[in-house]
Amino acid sequence: SQAANAVMQHQPGGGSIVSISSISGRRPSPGTAAYGAAKAGVDSLTASLAVEWAPKVRINAVVAGMVATEQAELFYGDSESQDAVAATVPLGRLAQPAEIGWAAAFLASNAASYISGTTLVVHGGGEPPPFLAVSTANKK
Repeated sequence: SQAANAVMQHQPGGGSIVSISSISGRRPSPGTAAYGAAKAGVDSLTASLAVEWAPKVRINAVVAGMVATEQAELFYGDSESQDAVAATVPLGRLAQPAEIGWAAAFLASNAASYISGTTLVVHGGGEPPPFLAVSTANKK
């Protein structure tokens, strides 16, 4: 980001930097706590640099939820397990990598010219809290 900022500060129109973060930075990440902490740092860095490097450079981040990548089996298990994990997402599926890319392209575009210092969460409606699976309230 620093190298890009050094160039963008001096070019007409400035520029836009989009980082890729993860929902792991916003929820417990057992077994991958360092990854979650690093992504929380990306979110904080996004907000700070947006103030430091304005008005020439916009800084934003895409916060990716669960994504169906070629390594999905490492994180979510076999295809049956992946289907079960996907069923926990309100939209009923994992994100496709292109959907994360589309969000990043939007933030980098002129359509987002007044958006800076934010994180765009792309997670299909979120991950319901675990207590909902066992709660008897509001179930009909």
